[in-house]
Amino acid sequence: MKKVNEKFKSVRMKLFFTLSLIVILIVALLIIMNSMVLEMFYTANKIFALKKEYDIINQLYNNSNPTVLTQIKRDALANNFDILIENENYILVFSTNESFTNMINQNNDINNNLKVIERKKSKVLYSDDNTLIRKISTNGLNCILLSGKLDNGYKIYIQIPISAIEESVRISNNLLVIIGTIAIIIAGIAASYASKKFTNPILELNNITKQMSKLDFSRKYDVTDSDDEINELGKNINTMSEKLEGTIKQLRNSNIILERDIEEKSKIDEMRKQFISDVSHELKTPIALIQGYAEGLVENVNADEESKKYYAEVILDESNKMDKLVRQLLELMKLEYGKREFNNEQFNICELIQEVIRKCNVMIEEKEIKEVIFNQENKIMAYADEFYIEQVFTNYFTNAIKHTKEVNGEKYIEIKIKENPEKQTARISVFNTGDTLSDEDLERIWGRFYKVDESRHRADGGTGIGLAIVKAIMNNYNLKYGAVNRENGIEFYFDIKISKN
Repeated sequence: MKKVNEKFKSVRMKLFFTLSLIVILIVALLIIMNSMVLEMFYTANKIFALKKEYDIINQLYNNSNPTVLTQIKRDALANNFDILIENENYILVFSTNESFTNMINQNNDINNNLKVIERKKSKVLYSDDNTLIRKISTNGLNCILLSGKLDNGYKIYIQIPISAIEESVRISNNLLVIIGTIAIIIAGIAASYASKKFTNPILELNNITKQMSKLDFSRKYDVTDSDDEINELGKNINTMSEKLEGTIKQLRNSNIILERDIEEKSKIDEMRKQFISDVSHELKTPIALIQGYAEGLVENVNADEESKKYYAEVILDESNKMDKLVRQLLELMKLEYGKREFNNEQFNICELIQEVIRKCNVMIEEKEIKEVIFNQENKIMAYADEFYIEQVFTNYFTNAIKHTKEVNGEKYIEIKIKENPEKQTARISVFNTGDTLSDEDLERIWGRFYKVDESRHRADGGTGIGLAIVKAIMNNYNLKYGAVNRENGIEFYFDIKISKN
């Protein structure tokens, strides 16, 4: 029922009913005009014809035209007139037919009064000094009768039937009804076609605005070459859609920025809490050692100079470790929370690797590593922050030095660079012979303070956050990094952007 009501309320049905009503009103107006005006016009036309004929006959007699009767007879036949002419003594001069003569004789009064023509029902249509025109009804026929007096004294009667016009009005009214019915059917078909062309764009615009109400601005009105109002409305809706889409995008962007600001504030708070937690956790041991050895010095536990020197060296070493730890933690926090800006520039990654190897020669010799293999001969230009890339490689290389072991008579470190021209990247890998890691450890080594071997960590001077810094740097560059087990050791790798030669 609701769909039916909506259908009748649609623009298409309203247009159909409007056109139908207009056709009905036009047909009704034509019928009214036809019934009233046509008969009046026709009657006025016949009155004019009667007066004209009267004037012609009067002129013919005034001019003593010898062919007057012949001409009167011809006019009577041509115009369907009944004409009767009598002299002053009521003697018949001319008559078109006997029945009209009898009718006139029966209706003339004894006193020969021109103003009294018939005793039956009649209606005066026109009168002047010489003529009287009336509408009369005789023998079931409606006629217009002119009775008058010529200049020569003759009496004249001219009659014309008007029954035909009344029948014509009736027939034409019936025809108008038929035409109106046909017109309504045609109008219905035309309205259906026109309304379809007219309402389809409106329905399309309606669907577009419905989608806009759901904040979907993907659909646009297909603007045509016409300059009608619907096309203009479509253009305006498209413009409004684009502006709304732009405004909503701006609002969304503003909302994203606001969320980022809130998230940033939350990150800063989290960073502060994490920093305090990490520092307080990691500084417990060095502080305890410093405190213990400082108390030993104060209480003079060992009086000899060599012991005092050892105590002082331990305190200094732990202080340096604390300083290094705090600085690394601060750096890690800045990297993880996006507070560090990178100074990207071109540099030769091969030279950087060779320089780090050179700096670590003492460590390599101490660990009795037989060989460090790096056979890259080509010059490879990287595009990144040289300082941080050096940190990444140094972490990998020093870890490799610390954990290199002899396997099957081999003890070496191998460094490789593999270019990927399509992605404009190069993968730098550092392999060392030695122990492999479990899958769990391969995932967890990138976390801060995670130590695979707790017993060796303090002895080798590590802080446990080197790989966490690597992870933070590579995440900032959005490049790949990781570690994989090999048959006789483990390989660490990271990707770097390279410049076109």
